[in-house]
Amino acid sequence: MLTVFYLLLILTVGRCSDDLNFDMKTVGVGDDVNLTCRRQKSSGQGTLFWIRLVSGNMPELLGGTFVFDYEGVNETPRMTTKQEPGTFLLQIHETKLIDTGLYYCMKINQLEMTFLKGTFLRIKGPDPDITAVIQVPPSDPVRPGDSVTLQCSVLSDSENKTCPGEHSVYWFRAGSDESHPSLIYAHGNSGDECERSPQTHSPQKCVYSFSKKVSSSDAGTYYCAVATCGEILFGNGTKLEIEGNCRTF
Repeated sequence: MLTVFYLLLILTVGRCSDDLNFDMKTVGVGDDVNLTCRRQKSSGQGTLFWIRLVSGNMPELLGGTFVFDYEGVNETPRMTTKQEPGTFLLQIHETKLIDTGLYYCMKINQLEMTFLKGTFLRIKGPDPDITAVIQVPPSDPVRPGDSVTLQCSVLSDSENKTCPGEHSVYWFRAGSDESHPSLIYAHGNSGDECERSPQTHSPQKCVYSFSKKVSSSDAGTYYCAVATCGEILFGNGTKLEIEGNCRTF
């Protein structure tokens, strides 16, 4: 129970998290998926976990094991976690659209928590009803210590909704020294961000904001990403330049 408490404390949706590089994987509805995480027996004691994060929901613990060899298997009707030589395996059987999300493999050794791997799993389904993802850069110069708010407007055709449920919104950051964008924020689905124009056939508009106090190391390009219908749609990106920063992005 203590382990689960720390997990929820760190990863509660709507909170900032440390940067984590991730991979992207796309499969069709009904496919089987294997996600692997390296298991180093030489690293001593510790416990490995697979968790799933879907914006708007609490983190979901999918299964755990030990760093050393262990034959235990965690099974649900569609998911299995187990050890294989040198790896900790997550198997998802007959994927559904609701399986779209971020999957993390993490190691816990006493009070030390290490994220080993992140995968954004996309389950391809019907064409999304999102018509545009628009980002607007800050209008004023940004200096170290300033509080900056980035906004993302998501336009959708709510009258021709093709997928059940709400879309999920994430923020990623890409710096010049990173090969992959890093997840930095996930929005909860309160519904308060959306408004519908009274005009007939007009799109629904949802505005999502992300605020933080910046330092020179926060320079880079910030992307708003919307996950819906098994697709992930990225905005055009907001380039955040910090005055007095000698790095070029």
